[in-house]
Amino acid sequence: MSIQPKTKGLSHVALRTTDFARTKAFYNGLLGFPVAVDTAEVLGFMVGSVFIGFKQAAPTHPGGNVFTPFNVGLDHIAIACDTEAELHRVAEALQAAGVENTGIKTDTVMPKQYVAFKDPDRIQWEFYMA
Repeated sequence: MSIQPKTKGLSHVALRTTDFARTKAFYNGLLGFPVAVDTAEVLGFMVGSVFIGFKQAAPTHPGGNVFTPFNVGLDHIAIACDTEAELHRVAEALQAAGVENTGIKTDTVMPKQYVAFKDPDRIQWEFYMA
């Protein structure tokens, strides 16, 4: 039996961070995502119509506090990019800002261009051609 929920897509994504100030500087200051929530418990941004929220990572979590896409769970998050010109502009801006990234690549599964990058907690993101 299939549940088949009626949905408009993602409501939000919840992530953990080691440092709210550094996260705010990266997502709002560098990437320019508007701050939607800024409390002692949650820091959240609007990425298009999707809310991306951060909570403080527990310092005693077994396995450490460094993200790796090879564990079970989140591999990466992809943000839709409307035009090739915008993708190239964003890739150049990431490089100029010293953000670790792949440069423009082509996905081998779905032949679309993207640039992957890492946030300060090494969570992997992509700007991906829509």
